[in-house]
Amino acid sequence: MKKPLLFLVFITMISSCKNEPSLQKYFVDKSESKEFISLDLGSSILNADKLSLTADEKSALTTFKKINVLAFKNDDKNKVNYQKEMKEVKTLLKDKTTYQPLVKVGTGSAGASMYFVGEDENIDEVVLFANKKENGFAVVRVLGNDMNPSDVMKIISIVQKSNINLEQFKPLQKLLE
Repeated sequence: MKKPLLFLVFITMISSCKNEPSLQKYFVDKSESKEFISLDLGSSILNADKLSLTADEKSALTTFKKINVLAFKNDDKNKVNYQKEMKEVKTLLKDKTTYQPLVKVGTGSAGASMYFVGEDENIDEVVLFANKKENGFAVVRVLGNDMNPSDVMKIISIVQKSNINLEQFKPLQKLLE
């Protein structure tokens, strides 16, 4: 009796595991690659404890978890991979069941787009994808829990007020050089 039950549990576990591509899986897979620069920044980066925040700002801050950054530097050695990786990210972001488009801007050689995951008043993730053909591209994930557009704007305001330690962003400067 135990063996069939264990077999059923095992089959259920295997079938419930999704092996579909996702931006989160892409981040995990690429974060160890030498072609990518990866940063994970917690809410402590904002130094919010040193700021005088309004009650609304404090409330918005409770919805913010962390920021993940993944950047690919385009150079002569990896032009083929640049095109491949750009295509893969764009394909992932085209999944309209997951990523709701907010804004898209661009020129022939540079562009940026912003997406969100969740519902209008319960946003769990904001994704910024920016690329410049000469430099490369970056994907920024702002992770939260039930954020709303107002919370996102307040978090941006807190970022502007905070005294962020820019040393944490040194790896990204290489991408912009």
